[in-house]
Amino acid sequence: MEYSNKYLHLGEEADPDANVICKYKIKTQMDMREAAVAIATEQSTGTWTGIATLNDKILEQYGGRVTDISGNIATIAFPEEDFSMDIGGVPQILSVIAGNLFGLESIQGVRLEDVSFPRSILGEFKGPKFGIEGMRSILKRPHKPLVGTIVKPKIGLSPKGYAEYIYESGMGGLTNGKDDETLSNQKFCPLEDRVVAIAEAIDRVKQETGHTMIHAINVSTNGHQIVEVAERAQELGATELMVDVLTCGFGAVQALAEDPSIKVPIHVHRTMHGAMTRNPELGIAMAVFSKLVRMCGGDALHVGTFGVGKMKGRAEEDLANQQACVDPTMPYRPVMPVCSGGMHPALIEPLVKIAGLDIQVQAGGGVAGHPGGVRDGARAMAQAVDAASAGIPFIEYSKDHKELHEAIKKWG
Repeated sequence: MEYSNKYLHLGEEADPDANVICKYKIKTQMDMREAAVAIATEQSTGTWTGIATLNDKILEQYGGRVTDISGNIATIAFPEEDFSMDIGGVPQILSVIAGNLFGLESIQGVRLEDVSFPRSILGEFKGPKFGIEGMRSILKRPHKPLVGTIVKPKIGLSPKGYAEYIYESGMGGLTNGKDDETLSNQKFCPLEDRVVAIAEAIDRVKQETGHTMIHAINVSTNGHQIVEVAERAQELGATELMVDVLTCGFGAVQALAEDPSIKVPIHVHRTMHGAMTRNPELGIAMAVFSKLVRMCGGDALHVGTFGVGKMKGRAEEDLANQQACVDPTMPYRPVMPVCSGGMHPALIEPLVKIAGLDIQVQAGGGVAGHPGGVRDGARAMAQAVDAASAGIPFIEYSKDHKELHEAIKKWG
C-alpha cells in the first residue's frame, strides 16, 4: 500500500490547542511512515482505497496528521473538529483515538501510549469534585497516605459480617474501606442492607474513638440505573461510591460526578484494564485511562503498586499513571492515586519510597491475613504508614509495634 504524503506532516508542530495529539507504539514490517499514515487515515477521513467523495478541503480540515516518527513511536494529531463533546463525549473520543486501528491487518501491533487534549475539549469536563485535597479534608488527614482495606473474602459475607470487618478495620486505624469489584447486590449481601450495616459500623468507630473512616460502596450497574442506585446508597448512609469504570463506561463516572445530588467521593476501580493495558505491543496504556477518569470526575483511581504488589506493572508505568492523576497542566483537581493488589504492611516502605505520600494504600489479604486477625492487620498497616511517613526504617519501628512485627515476620 502506498502512503499518501497528504497525511504526512513530519517535522511540523501540531497546535496543542487545536488538536488531540496521540502517541502510538507500532509493530509492523511496513515502512513506519506507511503504517502511521494507515492509522491516521483509518481514524479520520480515509478508508482502504481512494474515494470520489474525499477532497483536499475535507482532508486538510479533518484529516489526521503524522507529525513525528521516532523509532517505533508515531505522533498523530487529530483536529479538534473531529470530536463531538455535546453528544459523543469519551465514547466518541475513544472511537477516534483507539478505534478500528487495532484491527488493521497490515499492522502486527499498535498501542496508544499517551494522549493530550486541547483546552476546548478539556473545558467540556468538570473533573473531580473532591480529589486528593477533598478526601484528605473529609478524613482529617492532611499529610500521611490514606490507608484502607478491601473486604475479604471478595464475596460471601453477610451484611452483618461485612460490617464487623469494617468496624474492626476502623478500630485498627484504617481511613478507608471498599467493596470488591465483584460485589454488587447478591442475595447473600444485598446492597441496601450492606450500606446500612457499614454506616452503623463507621458511626460506632467514630463514637468510640473519634476516628473518621469512609467506605466505597460498589454501585456499578447499567448506565440508565447508576445515578438512581448511587442516590439510594447515599441516602442510606454511603460515605463514598465505587464504579468499575471499564465495565460500566467512562460516562458512568461522569454521570455521577456531574450530578448535583451526589455529594460523596467517587472511587474508580480499573477491573478488566489488563485486557487492554498489559500487552506492551497491543492496546492502550493505563495513563490514557487515568487522564480520562480525571476528566470525567473520578476522585480516586487504582494506578497499580509500582512493581511491589501482585499485579503486573513496572514502577515507571505506574508512575506515569500517578502523574496523569496529578498533572498540574490539566485544569482539574488532582485525583487520589490508589495502590491496591497484593499489598501488605511490609510493602509500604518500598512503595512510599517510589510513590511518595500522596497516595491511598489498600490491602485486603494484607489486613485479613494477619495472624492476629483484622484489627491487628489494620493496626499493622497503619503502623507501616506511620513509619514510612516519618522516614523510620520498618525494622526499627517494628521493635515496639508488635502488629507490624508480626506482619513483617509473616510477609516481609
